[in-house]
Formats: sequence, C-alpha cells, structure tokens
Amino acid sequence: MSDHSKPLQIGFVLFPALTQLDLTGPWEVLIRVPGAQCHLLHHELSPVRSESGGLTILPTTTYADCPPLDMVIVPGGPGHLNAMEDERLLTFLRNQAPRCRYVMAVCTGALVLGAAGLLRGYRATTHWMSLERLAAFGATPVNQRVVFDRDRVTGGGVTAGIDFGLAIAAELAGEDVARAIQLQIEYEPKPPYGGSPDTAGPETVARLRAASGAYRSRMEEVDGRAAAKIPPA
Repeated sequence: MSDHSKPLQIGFVLFPALTQLDLTGPWEVLIRVPGAQCHLLHHELSPVRSESGGLTILPTTTYADCPPLDMVIVPGGPGHLNAMEDERLLTFLRNQAPRCRYVMAVCTGALVLGAAGLLRGYRATTHWMSLERLAAFGATPVNQRVVFDRDRVTGGGVTAGIDFGLAIAAELAGEDVARAIQLQIEYEPKPPYGGSPDTAGPETVARLRAASGAYRSRMEEVDGRAAAKIPPA
C-alpha cells in the first residue's frame, strides 16, 4: 500500500519516436492512484515527437530537476534504439533506480532498461518481436503480459501497458482501487482479431516479420553496441 502522507513520485521517460500508447496507457491508470504525482521526463522541456509524427508530448520536468522517484517507467517504440545509446537517459535511469520502489518498462522500453544494465539477473518481458533480445542484456525472457521480478516490472507490447498499470495500481493501493480504476476507464477489451503470435495466425505473423526486416537488422546492431557498454555488475 502507498503512503498517502506524501506524494507518490512516478516518472515517465520520454524520447523521440516513442509509441504514445506505451506511455499513455499506464499513465491513464497510475495518475488515478491516490497520492500519485506523475512527471513526464526528458533532458529538456521542448516537445517530444512520438512515433506517429503528428503527436507531440510536452515534458513537465527535466532529468536535472526531477525529484527522487518512487517509480520510473520507460515506454517503447522505434525510438528505443536511439534511447538505448542515449547516455543522458541511461545515466538518469542508473541514478534513479537504486532509490525506486519499482523500475518499470512497457514494450521495447525493457531494452532501454537492459542497456542501462538494470535487467541483469531479472526475469522480464517485452514486445513479442523483441523478446529474445533481452538475453543479451543478462535478463531471462518470459512470454507473459506482465512480469514482476522483485523491484523490476515489465509489460509486453503496447496495450499491455494498461494491464501493467492496473497490476501496479493493485500493488500500490490495493485491489479495490485497481478495480475501480479499471471500471472508470471502462477497460474490458474484446478485440476483433488475435493480437499475439499465438492467436493472430501464422500468415499475419510472417507478413509482419518480413516487413520489419530492416528494423530487426538495426536492432541487432544496436544491441551489440549497447550490450558491450553495460557497466560491470
């Protein structure tokens, strides 16, 4: 349960070309937790353009001015590859992590945590197309929607951020509060098609893999460089 005598400081990291739902999904849940004070974090206060291009997000504070956080959350998106080599961001995460109650990521944000050396020895999940990449950063890949391992919490691809947020809300404020938040945002998905590799059908999976060939090649290059730079344990 959270201590309502002081605000619960939750930081959401921003970087260019993030997938906005990775961030706004858990934001819409956690901003409703009693006592939560949520921050949008970047190295400067200029608007950050999301993956879609037309949507920008305005940071509320900088890394330098950020208060000590109880929780930090890293979203994913195509921009995670540049984020994995952004020393300002990686240093910020390394500095905040020891005092955080939870260090968290949604989707490929888990690879940013990995590049910061914060998933070594932890079980973790991420987007299905990047799941096996976690091993290069000392993590054990787990094919689940949400994975808790001590003070590390990771969510699968994009929409898993809402499930992730509700699971954290229950940890912080109890199941009754989490249930009320879920009802408030009317979260009861009934997707028209399969949304995982197990349910989408092999042809759809194959098409998506084929279309992402160049992106996956860049992943391999960045993973190699980032894994080589992780500080010693």
